[in-house]
Parts: sequence; C-alpha cells; structure tokens
Amino acid sequence: MSATAQQQVLAGKPTWASNLLATTKDYWTLTKPEVNFLVVASAFAGFYVGKQGPMIPGLLIHTLLGTVLVASGTATLNQFVERAGDAQMRRTAYRPLPSGRLAPRKALAFGLIISVVGALELWLKVNALASALAVSTLLSYLLIYTPLKKKTAWCTFLGAFPGAMPPLIGWAAVRGSMAPQAWLLFAIVFLWQFPHFLAIAWLYREDYRRAGLHMLPNRDTSGRFTGYEIVVLTIALISITIIPVLLRYEGYIYLLGALVGGALFLKEASRMLSHRSLATARRLLHVSVMYLPLLFALMVVDKIKW
Repeated sequence: MSATAQQQVLAGKPTWASNLLATTKDYWTLTKPEVNFLVVASAFAGFYVGKQGPMIPGLLIHTLLGTVLVASGTATLNQFVERAGDAQMRRTAYRPLPSGRLAPRKALAFGLIISVVGALELWLKVNALASALAVSTLLSYLLIYTPLKKKTAWCTFLGAFPGAMPPLIGWAAVRGSMAPQAWLLFAIVFLWQFPHFLAIAWLYREDYRRAGLHMLPNRDTSGRFTGYEIVVLTIALISITIIPVLLRYEGYIYLLGALVGGALFLKEASRMLSHRSLATARRLLHVSVMYLPLLFALMVVDKIKW
C-alpha cells in the first residue's frame, strides 16, 4: 500500500480499492443473487430430471451460466426501469440506482451486456430453444409484467409465466424439445410463485402503495381475499406436486418429502389466512423460499440410481 493510500485509510477516506469493492458490490446487488439461487435450482432440476443418459458436466455448466446471466440482466434492467419507484419505497430506496451510487446509464449497459452474453452462451453452447426461452423470459418480464405493476393486480398472474421458465430452459438444454414432464415442472414453479409473492406483497403493501404498484387487489384492505387466494393456490400447488408420482415420473422418496413439505407450506398459508400479520407473512415467505429448492432436490435424489 502506498503512503497516500495509508494516509487515506488512517484519515477514514475511501481508497481506490475500497471504491472498487463498493462498486463491484453494487453491480452484484443489481443481479439479485438471492433470486438467482432459485433460478439456478429450478434450471438444474429441469436439466437433471430431463436428462436421459449420463450427466454432461460441460453442458450443465453452460446451461446454468447462460441462464443466470440472462436472469441477472433481467433483474438489472428491471431496476433500471423501476428506479424512480424504488426511490419511493423503504425496502428498495438504498439500492444502487435510487440511492445514486451507480449512474443509470451504467446499469443499463451492464444489464444489456450480460443479457446478450447469457443469450449467446445458451445459443452457441447449448441450443437455440434454450436461448429462445431465456430471451422470451426477459422480454415478457420487462415488457409485460413490469409495466403492469402500475396498472393492475393481475400483474402477479402474468408475471408468473416468465417466473416459471427456468425449469423449461434446463429441460430444453438437455432434451432440445419439450415434454409433458417439463410442463409439470413449469406448473409447480408457476403455482409456487403466488403464495410466495403474495406474502411479499402483504409484507410491503405500504411501500408498494406509496410507489403506485398494484401488487394486491385494491379493495382487499383487510387481506382476507389475499389469505384465501394463498390457501387455495397452495392446495393447488400441493396437488400438482403429486401428479409426477401418479404418472410414475417420481417415486416414493419424492412423494413422502412432497407431502411433508406441502403440509408445512399449507400450515403457514392457513395461519396467514387466520392472522394476517407481518409475522405470519414473513414466516410464510421463509417457508416458501425453502420449499421450492427442497422439492426439486427430492426430484433429483429420487432419480439417482442407488
């Protein structure tokens, strides 16, 4: 370390290294790594469940890398579009763009670059179908779901379509085509999103209202309709998770885990209906985050030939 850098550290001033670290952290934040964990888990499940022969590590790496790059680009571009609204919400005001730590043009360039690189990674190293699915996810999320958030609570329903695409990308990567089992994976993620995102919407309903976002029905001030919606859709989710066993896609290890996990999920959903508090919404959110990767892990474990 130079004498000047040492003096800056002693004086409490940021050095070039600390500035670089802070900027890198801000770009990392734009990609929403906590969301990407679920994206990768879903894509991996689609890939592994869809494979018919031995694992191909290279193909898996290219699939997950391309998928996570497009997902990261989508998250970044979404924050670019919504930066004004994010500045009005407590939970998002400190993000890199509304806080002013990153210039919008830099975020836009970053989002476009990693999206294009991810799409090309899938197209050149995997196949055209996987790339097309990833690009359609990005476009539908940014051009349909994002603008509708300011217009109607139906945005959650329409946004669930691009949100459920990762397992299809994984399946398409290893098969090159779709099949009924792939659409079952899609349906599971599609239905899972409703209790997950409705719990978030209830937790931050004041923030969303302040930013003019319609994440909940306008007339449901008590949250009772939202509670019933969460319970009904959780029951639908549990029902869908049993179908792979009935069709003999999965076995009894998966069935046991799916039933136990589903029962715990439904318990928290029912509690949310009975007591629409921040505590019950937060507990439902935590259970939902654990439920999906565990369900997919059961699918993988059940397919392994012991």
